[in-house]
Formats: sequence, C-alpha cells, structure tokens
Amino acid sequence: MQEIQHQRHFNEHSFWNKLKRYARKAGREVIETALTLYYCAKDSDTPRWAKTAILSALGYFVFPIDTIPDVLVGVGYSDDISVLMVALTSVGAHVKQEHKEEAKQQVEVWLER
Repeated sequence: MQEIQHQRHFNEHSFWNKLKRYARKAGREVIETALTLYYCAKDSDTPRWAKTAILSALGYFVFPIDTIPDVLVGVGYSDDISVLMVALTSVGAHVKQEHKEEAKQQVEVWLER
C-alpha cells in the first residue's frame, strides 16, 4: 500500500527539478541510480510491474517529507539511496546497459559544471 502511495507523488517535473537542484549535494550514486531507474521506467520493454516499483521508488525520492530529512549533512540521502537500490535490485533484470549509460552521461553533465 505504501508503494502505491509514493507512486502517486512521482511526476516528471518534480523529479527533474529535484535532480537538477540537488545533484551535487545528493551525490553521484543517488543521482545515477535515480536516473537509471527513470530511463528503465520510460522503456517500452520494461514490464508494468517493474515500472510500478520504479515509480514508487522515484515517488519516495521526490516526496518532500522523508524518513531522514535530505538537509541532514552526510545522512540526508541515505534513505533515498536505500529505497532506490531496493527498486534497482528488484527490477535489475530489466535494466539495460543503455539505461545505465544514459544516466551516467546526464550525471557527467550536471556534476562537471
């Protein structure tokens, strides 16, 4: 039930907004994992159940009220990466190399500025 609750908080605008604003603060692992999941969810080959799991995790990521507030230095994104990694593990068979590469390229753009 909580999975569905977080899924409804996902929307592309808030996702991209959070990624762009907090890319440096959240760190490469969080951002790259979130992007990999996003690109996997956008792929028409990804099954519906996997998209649901991904969008739930991304919904948690963009939801403004976290278990551990993002403003806490050093630990603020630990709950986010945990949720994203669980989603990545559960849908891993559907993550393609192209999803990973696309995510990595976008992270490079944001973090190399």
